[in-house]
Amino acid sequence: MRFQLPALLSTIFAFSTALPHDNVDGLTLFSDQSLPESGQVVSTPLQFGNDGEEIFAIDVDGLDGDGDNVGAAIFEEWKATVVRTHNEYRKHYGAPPVTWSDALYPGTNQWASQCKFEHSNGQGKYGENLAAGTGNSYGYVDGLKSWMDEASKYDYNHPGFSSGTGHFTQVVWKSSNQVACAIANCRAGTIFGQASKNIVCRYTPAGNFAGRYPENVGRRQ
Repeated sequence: MRFQLPALLSTIFAFSTALPHDNVDGLTLFSDQSLPESGQVVSTPLQFGNDGEEIFAIDVDGLDGDGDNVGAAIFEEWKATVVRTHNEYRKHYGAPPVTWSDALYPGTNQWASQCKFEHSNGQGKYGENLAAGTGNSYGYVDGLKSWMDEASKYDYNHPGFSSGTGHFTQVVWKSSNQVACAIANCRAGTIFGQASKNIVCRYTPAGNFAGRYPENVGRRQ
């Protein structure tokens, strides 16, 4: 039989934003929609339903359990992918591995599902990276790659936040030890004029705090 589930993993247009934190008690929101995404095909093109929701079909013949178990298995794979890919990047910058945060995920997923490309107000409780893109192949791996592509622009001689490197510094921030990411399928006319993906990742403890860059953003090893 065939079982349809909302797509967790999936580039034509894309942009992303990151949060800088001026201090522990307050934060300044940065919104930059100018960062291009080079992108790469990371999955088979996905099918859109009549209501614009992106779906994919999974052949569950021969699998034990019901659809709920299949959905749970896919979510576990999503969590493992988020943690693994983050840690693959972090290890190259001397950052310890992160783990998945069940506490962060519900709010992260809810915010992504609103399909508004803007930061939430975490009041310093978490760091937040955003990315969005169009095209059936655009997905989480593309968003993460676009954040890490900023590494070449980071000035270690003048460590600190900049609009062009804020995503990178949050991903590799040594003091951040947990992450949760969500991806939402957004209808045409929300973020872009066409259907798109909205990616939100949150980190705790939050990164991008002024004065703490030298000890938290390491050089590539």
